[in-house]
Amino acid sequence: MKLTSYTRFSGCGAKLGPGVLDQALCGLSQPAYPELLADFQGSEDAGLFRLGPYSALVQTVDFFPPIVDDPHLFGRIAAANALSDIYAMGARPITALALVCHPLKALGLEPLKAMLAGGLEALTEAGCALLGGHSIEDPEPKLGYAVTGLVDPEKAWRNNTLRPGGRLILTKPIGTGLVNMALRAKCASPESQGAAETAMATLNKAAAEVLSRFSVQACTDVTGFGLAGHAVEMACGAVCGLAIRMDRVPLLPGVEEYAAMGLIPEGTYRNREGRLRFLAGDLSSPALDLLFDPQTSGGLLAALPESEAEPAVAALQEAGVQAWIIGETGGGPGQVRIL
Repeated sequence: MKLTSYTRFSGCGAKLGPGVLDQALCGLSQPAYPELLADFQGSEDAGLFRLGPYSALVQTVDFFPPIVDDPHLFGRIAAANALSDIYAMGARPITALALVCHPLKALGLEPLKAMLAGGLEALTEAGCALLGGHSIEDPEPKLGYAVTGLVDPEKAWRNNTLRPGGRLILTKPIGTGLVNMALRAKCASPESQGAAETAMATLNKAAAEVLSRFSVQACTDVTGFGLAGHAVEMACGAVCGLAIRMDRVPLLPGVEEYAAMGLIPEGTYRNREGRLRFLAGDLSSPALDLLFDPQTSGGLLAALPESEAEPAVAALQEAGVQAWIIGETGGGPGQVRIL
């Protein structure tokens, strides 16, 4: 049974939309816990809570409706996407809880079992124990995970700790939102579909492990806000900005064609509306349609010293991880230049 007979959506933007929870939490505050290192008041990929001098909890959660027809593949993608925030903080995932919405009467139990099997496969690959979870009856299936990791608080990667003179490395091509829209319109090529599914199902584990051997200055993962949106999060609050060289950004096959056809996810427009004011340089529609495309289970975007960038890319590629240098750090704080 095809899950997307119920739904197919583009990127992570079929929820309330990236940033809606942040907007709802804006203005709220909580006690100043001395152990709390990062919470909802920042734009980090996950929360950070110190347990002791050399250990901190990293916690995140994500869930969404199916974006592929195959239940097992969807489960794997959902888990890979949730794990990604842990890797983006330089942490090791240790436990996970499943979040399930499922129309049991309409779809039966077998698709749900297949989804959870796919998720467990990814969690097992990550060395992350599934403890259980919670499920509710819902007309539309949804799956995700709350994941907990561990990291030395002094070694945790943050997303807005850029330094001038660095280089930006990206570990997956972009365009999953556009490919999913093309699939919805029944005009995506098998090459596009296969490349997008492979990228979304691939964990960022190997990428994070390789990068941990280098001097990572800042890191995030590219998901619902798109490459440009997450780059803005890195630049805001940092001592400098960054520049993205559009001709170096890796793209999934066919996405430029799909964008030209107008197959733009709704999330792209929300991303542009919320973050376009932070961008300068090449702000043509073709570039923005790609840069703000909402990603599902995207790659890591990491800033490294210039001297370490090429060796890091070589080490990533040797480990079987795709990697590209797509820009550099520098310029005014809060600014993202598109070159």
